[in-house]
Formats: sequence, C-alpha cells, structure tokens
Amino acid sequence: MTTKRYPVAKPLAAHVALLVASIAMLYPLLWMLASSFKPEDEIFSSASIWPSSFSLESYIRGWQGLEVSFGRFFWNSLVVSVLSVIGNVVACSLAAFAFARLKFRGQKLWFALMLGTLMLPHHVTLIPQYILFLNLDWVNTFLPLVVPKFLASDAFFIFLLVQFFRGLPRELDEAAMMDGCSPWRIYWKIILPLSLPALATAAIFTFIWTWDDFFAPLVYLNDMGSYTVQLGLRSFVDSTGKSDWGGLFAMSTVALIPILIFFLLFQRLLIEGVATTGMKR
Repeated sequence: MTTKRYPVAKPLAAHVALLVASIAMLYPLLWMLASSFKPEDEIFSSASIWPSSFSLESYIRGWQGLEVSFGRFFWNSLVVSVLSVIGNVVACSLAAFAFARLKFRGQKLWFALMLGTLMLPHHVTLIPQYILFLNLDWVNTFLPLVVPKFLASDAFFIFLLVQFFRGLPRELDEAAMMDGCSPWRIYWKIILPLSLPALATAAIFTFIWTWDDFFAPLVYLNDMGSYTVQLGLRSFVDSTGKSDWGGLFAMSTVALIPILIFFLLFQRLLIEGVATTGMKR
C-alpha cells in the first residue's frame, strides 16, 4: 500500500529557507543593535555579537557628543519629512485627479511627458536646480527639500494615484455632477475618501524616503544646526581623526525608531494600497 509519507516536507523546507534568509537579512541590524551597547574597544575586537557588558554610554555620548544635540537633527528631519508628506499627498493627488478624471487639451501628451521624467536621472537636473535655488537664496534652508513636493515633482506617486483613481467607477462622478457637484467637490468628497489606501501608500513611502535621504540634504544644507538625521550620522565618522563608532551605531539605532513606528501604524493601509493600486474593479 502506497501513501504520501511527506505531506509537510515541502512547506516545512520552504519555511526553514525563509527563516534562514530572514536571519541573514536581519543580522546586520542585530549586529548594529548589539554594538551600540558594547564598550568602544569591544565593537570590532570581539568575535561575539553578544556584548560582554551592556552600557548606555554610546547613546549618551551620541546624543550629546556633537556640537549640536542629536535631538536637533531629529527635529529637522521630522519637519522636512512631515512637510514632504503633506506636499506630496496634496499635490500629487490633485495632479492625478486631473489626469484620471478630467478632460483637457493635450492630456495624453502631458501625461506622457510626466512619465518621461521618471527616466531622467536625478543628476541631470541637480545642477540646474541648485543654480535656481542658489539664485532664490534658498540654499542652507529647508525650502529646496520641501517646496518641490508641493509642486507635484514626484511623478512616481502621480502615476500610482492615477492608476488607483482610474479604478474607481466613473458613475460616482456622473451622479455627483447631476447633483450639482463641481470637480473640486468631487475630488474632495468622493475621490479622496475612497482613495485612503493609495494616499497612505504615498505618504508612507514619502516619509521613509525623505527620512532616509542623504544626498539632497548634503547638497543644500551647510550649517550643522540645519542638518537632518542622515547628515548628523555622517558627522560621527571623521576621515582625518578618530571616529565615534559607538555613538554612530547608537544613533543609527535610534534613527530607525520613527520609520518603524510609522510603518507599524499604517502597515494595513500600505498593504491594501499596494494590493489594489493599478487593479481594475
């Protein structure tokens, strides 16, 4: 008599493989977390990931060890990230509504040009943008990092929202227009409430990408008092002198907390938005 002797072998093997892969991906984070509690002389000399003794000295030194408190860097990053989220969600949703629900001359041409900007490398526009912001006397302020977000400069999020808006039934617009609703009222009262998952997806990605951005603040910010978290972390590494690795690992660990909290709070909307964006209903 023949029977299936290994009904759980394949799922078990898959779970083991996923577990091993997860440990491999999480190891750098675990090593950084453990190193933030190690004494300075033990970070690179010890072969064990587990610290011989736990110490909060690196956190205290990292928070107050620079010319400016690390709390200032946190505040700067929070201001830039929150304003970027507001700007992207408002401006990109308005542009997406126009492309997805309104009719105007050259609509397909402008949409194609907008998508074409996705293929432009950032370095192509870097120098013209810097010259523009320099002439506007915006360098060493947050304006170059925030103002473009309010001008719908992220074509990726416009495209994402356009795909979601196109999946909403047009009968809703027609019924609203029969009741006397203007396009603005349709956008505000109908489209936005139904598009919460897509808007949350855009907001989450904007927050994470802005919080982790290193290049743009490096180009436009010169004064340490206006540094963001990523520039503050770079200040712990000195190529001409001694680097504070303990403080760097400690503050890197702290810098992950806002992203983790933001993701945990909105992960349901993120998953729903990614799953439904671009699908026809």
